[in-house]
Amino acid sequence: MRHFRKFSALFLLLLLALTACSPSPSAKSTSAIGVTVSILPEKYFVERIGGDHVSVNAMVVSGADPHTYEPKPEQMAALSRSQVYFLIGIEFEDAWKDKFSSTNPGLKLVDLSEGIDKIEMAEHHHEGEIDEGESHEEELDPHIWTSPALVKSMAKRIYSELSVLDPSNEPAFKTNLISFEKDIEILDSEIRASLDSITERGFMVFHPGWGYFAKDYGLEQIPIEIGGTEPSASELSSLIDTAKAENIRVIFVQPEFSTQIARYIAEEIGGEVILISNLAENWLDNLRQVTLTFEKSLK
Repeated sequence: MRHFRKFSALFLLLLLALTACSPSPSAKSTSAIGVTVSILPEKYFVERIGGDHVSVNAMVVSGADPHTYEPKPEQMAALSRSQVYFLIGIEFEDAWKDKFSSTNPGLKLVDLSEGIDKIEMAEHHHEGEIDEGESHEEELDPHIWTSPALVKSMAKRIYSELSVLDPSNEPAFKTNLISFEKDIEILDSEIRASLDSITERGFMVFHPGWGYFAKDYGLEQIPIEIGGTEPSASELSSLIDTAKAENIRVIFVQPEFSTQIARYIAEEIGGEVILISNLAENWLDNLRQVTLTFEKSLK
């Protein structure tokens, strides 16, 4: 019995040692590229291309407002371990990117919005404002990730940067890029098939976060709020009249924003409020679901 116990103990120790030495199937390589991004859709893009060769830290967490977000200590710690930060041109970055650079001198900043021809934000004019027809940088729409065509362009940039940082895994990045591009092309075809036949092309949304999606697929985005400014009483009345005139029965709101004004408009037009987000992590599935929501609501 004593020998059996001794043998059992030795066997257990050996088994534990072998288990400790064996890599977990889901574990990332210790040499994975440290990447930080601003929003969760970017995390999806980088992981689709980098696979197990990247470790991605997203700054703006689920449910947070990217216009006013402040990074948490653990996110700043993860940033210090990153080799590259993929910017995407949102307001949050304007307030923080200089600090990110100064506290992390070896961090490479790559702006995925660079070279993209941005559109002007959809707008309503507040009382007392004069439209001089000028286009200012702060009035340009930052929500470029709602366009599959622009995401395809950004994916190429991500592939290029990861290949520079880790040349030995460039073939894997290329394979992943091609796979992602095919998925984007399929998604684009699905969206066009779903939306081409709808009769109502205008949709009302609290925050104008779908401008590029609307531009790509022939829709008209009618915003309630612009740049954090809610509509005045006269503008609110005008929005209600517009909704009635264009037979709008659904007001779309992102989960990150208040629904109070949208619900008031919905009550006035006998409609409803539906939550949709452009910040969901699984970008591909989210755009597919948002398309189905548009198709159902705009018929």
